[in-house]
Amino acid sequence: MKVLLVNTSDHAGGAAIASLRLLKALRANGVEARLLVRDRTLPAGRTDIIGLRPTLGRKLKFVIERLEIFLRNGLSRQGLFAVDTGRCGNDITRLEAFREADVIHLHWINQAMLSLDDLRRILKSGKAVVWTLHDMWPLTGICHHADTCEGWLNRCGRCPLLRYPSAGDLSATTFARKRAVYATGRISFVGCSRWLANLARKAPLLTGQGVTDIPNPLDTSYYAPPGSADQPARTTVRDRLGLPRDKKLMLFAAFKATDPGKGIDLLEEALTLLVQSHPEQRDRLGLIIAGHESETLAGALPIATYPMGYVGDEARMRDLYQAADLLVMPTLMDNLPNTIAEAMACGVPCVAFGVGGVPQMVDTGVNGYLARPRDPADLARGILRILTSPNAANLSDNARAKALTAYSESRVAAAYLRLYEEAVERTAHHSS
Repeated sequence: MKVLLVNTSDHAGGAAIASLRLLKALRANGVEARLLVRDRTLPAGRTDIIGLRPTLGRKLKFVIERLEIFLRNGLSRQGLFAVDTGRCGNDITRLEAFREADVIHLHWINQAMLSLDDLRRILKSGKAVVWTLHDMWPLTGICHHADTCEGWLNRCGRCPLLRYPSAGDLSATTFARKRAVYATGRISFVGCSRWLANLARKAPLLTGQGVTDIPNPLDTSYYAPPGSADQPARTTVRDRLGLPRDKKLMLFAAFKATDPGKGIDLLEEALTLLVQSHPEQRDRLGLIIAGHESETLAGALPIATYPMGYVGDEARMRDLYQAADLLVMPTLMDNLPNTIAEAMACGVPCVAFGVGGVPQMVDTGVNGYLARPRDPADLARGILRILTSPNAANLSDNARAKALTAYSESRVAAAYLRLYEEAVERTAHHSS
């Protein structure tokens, strides 16, 4: 079985991380897999990663695609990077790696990696096609996250992300283009979470296509609790990071710490409520903040903060998990966050809002606490409950057990291999 994974980048973003981890899991379980990306940053010596040759033309495609959105949106930057049209891309069907593959496995292919015309060529090639959903873009006209908008359940139009929405706006015309392309072949769609897979099953664009759910894989031998096997003790990790030993430390991590969608404002409100009702906790708690602009939050919260900046190094991120007593995830919308899976594998319980695929990961009272969405008071209750629980060891053990059961490389690779075999058989039957 030869599989070609396709993603825009080999490093930037959650989909890139998930793609790399799946590549590793597949190869470790006997699948001849390679990853094709437009933006390659990893060492050139890796033969399992193929980067498209950087050219001026490829850079111009990205600019042209953004320019169309800008012009069609009344010369407004509103929604410029919140939407994608699939207008520009790269014809990968000419590549040797494509011709050799039995399965083409798409991941996040936006921002001029693949166009809808490129997708049409892939479907017409006769290859089995699997597409993992890392957001809602394959289900909608142009947006990656529909939030409360239900236009994608019809044919889009009047898009709230556009400055001048109308019945025939950019979302409606792109929706129609997607429908025409999807009709040319069979795609096996995979939701990383049951939540996203259920949305996909409702999507008119995906009528007649296959939909299942398989989580992202995780190396649970690398992400492990402090003090286990060859892992250092938590106090050792904290000393290395310059963190206090005597506090209960929470970890908040995001690509950009100040991103409103990641809920930092609600976390601030929750912590304020917590120390108002339990003033004795003010000096007992601390918050580690990882992400761009984390330093701007130093001193802005009612408890001690420890900004770490953006953490792109996997080993340092593991250190942060192993240093923490709790992961707090007040995100307002998410699929199946890698951050939660990684933290749980390190034995760290999680307090989060019950949005997207998060309820699939966090079980209240077992390995964390699910708070009511956008309710800072309930978030504060969850934080206090977990950090003061007399069963801290059980919460940690349960978090680790959940990661081992749900996200292990062998389990996820086996699920994908079954799907690949079904897709190849179905494609061969259709062709004959």
